[in-house]
Amino acid sequence: MSSRDQRVPTPQGDARVVTYPAERPWASCLLSHGASGGVDAPDLQLAARLLPANGVEVLLVEQPWRVAGRRSASPPPRLDEAFTAIVEQVAPRFPYVVGGRSAGARVGCRTGRLLGAVGVLALSFPLHPPGRPERSRLGELLGAGLPVLVVQGTRDAFGSAEDVRSAVGSNAPGRRQAGRRAGPGGRLAAYPRPRSVREHLSGRRGCTVGAADRVRLREARVSAGASTLAGDDRHTC
Repeated sequence: MSSRDQRVPTPQGDARVVTYPAERPWASCLLSHGASGGVDAPDLQLAARLLPANGVEVLLVEQPWRVAGRRSASPPPRLDEAFTAIVEQVAPRFPYVVGGRSAGARVGCRTGRLLGAVGVLALSFPLHPPGRPERSRLGELLGAGLPVLVVQGTRDAFGSAEDVRSAVGSNAPGRRQAGRRAGPGGRLAAYPRPRSVREHLSGRRGCTVGAADRVRLREARVSAGASTLAGDDRHTC
């Protein structure tokens, strides 16, 4: 099915939303980009191509600062305001997950619960600025108040998968790591990126669309998952 590209007005200017419909949708996933890239980021594009085959409609959200051609990202409150306006206008028809990569993941953590999302998907969550672990953003993860799935690189300068697991107090062995509850009603889990993104997203190994950290969508328990570039687990915005 072909994608739909639309402009959505927000208090910060027009945003862009590209919708990738699923043939038999049962959920939606709204993902935004990082502070130095757009919705053409390879991991977001992979999610947009592969999740619809699993019944998940994907909406890639390009923030107004990016649509306007500005080089610097807007401050967090403006990102949150724009994202809130976008979600309210596109009004997903199904239970939905919010999030994205890097800054987009942070926006999802801060706004998801108030927007009525059922979970957050965080790709390359920037746990702290490079070399500044004392400036932790852990509070955004733990304060999400929703189930949060973090997919993180093992060499990410903004915080590796191990850094995330350690920060949330998880001591469970192995690849799957269930951490503390992410605020009221939430749970946080951190996963390293797999070697093959295509296998990861298409349900063939590890934390996948078919077998990922499970969140409750209305009356059913369903799965959510995504990943990033194959062969490169470093943080790129």
